[in-house]
Amino acid sequence: MQPIEIESAMTVTLATPLSQIELTPDSAIRVSGVSWESYIALLGELGENRATRIAYNDGVLEIRMPGAFHEIVNRVLAAIVLVLAEELGLEFNNLGSTRFDSSEFAKGIEPNSCFFIQNAQAAQGLDGEISSNVPPDLAVEVDIAHRSQSKLPIYSAIAVPELWLYRQDALLILALQGGEYREISTSLAFPAVSIAQLNQWLQLRKTGTDLTVVRAVRAFCRDRSTSP
Repeated sequence: MQPIEIESAMTVTLATPLSQIELTPDSAIRVSGVSWESYIALLGELGENRATRIAYNDGVLEIRMPGAFHEIVNRVLAAIVLVLAEELGLEFNNLGSTRFDSSEFAKGIEPNSCFFIQNAQAAQGLDGEISSNVPPDLAVEVDIAHRSQSKLPIYSAIAVPELWLYRQDALLILALQGGEYREISTSLAFPAVSIAQLNQWLQLRKTGTDLTVVRAVRAFCRDRSTSP
C-alpha cells in the first residue's frame, strides 16, 4: 500500500484501491511512488467517463475533484477564448480536459481546458487524433488549493507555450521561456488582450452571468476593429 496525502499535510495509508475512492468537490488526493506503468494502468481502470482530473509528475499522482467555483472560472475563461477567437477571426478548437502525456519525462496532465488556436488544424475532426503530437497553444489551470506550482513542470514538458493560471482570486498569463514559465502582461494567443483586461472580464462574472462577460468581450473586439 502506498502513502496517500489528502489535500492537507496529512498522510495516511489506505487499503481501498485508488479507482474506488470517491472524492467530494474541491478535494484531492496525492500518491507518491507511483510508477509510469501503474499510472497508465490506473487511467485504464478509471476510464474516460469521470469528473475527476489527473496529473502525474515523476512518480507523484494527483487526483482532483473540481468544485462549483473551479468550474465557473474554468468555463467563463473558455467562453472568453471562444469569443476572442471568433471576433478576431482566428480558428479555434477546444479540447477541454484531454490528457497529454510525456513518457520521456514521466509526466501527464488533464488541463482544466486547452485550446488549439494558431495550430487549430492539428486538432481538426471528430476522431480525437492530434496530428504530430502538437501541444495546445493555450491551457487553463484553475488553482483553488495552491497546487499549481507542481503542475508547471508538466506543462513545460509537454511544451504548452501559454498558460492562463487562476489563483488567489486573480488570473496570470504565463509564457514558456527557456523551459520555465514566466509572467507576461499580454497573451501570446491573443496579442490584443492584456492580463488587466482578462481580469476585468472575470470581475464582471462576480455580479453578472456568463453572457455578461461574453457581451463585454464582443464589445471590446468590435470597438477595437472600428478604432482609427
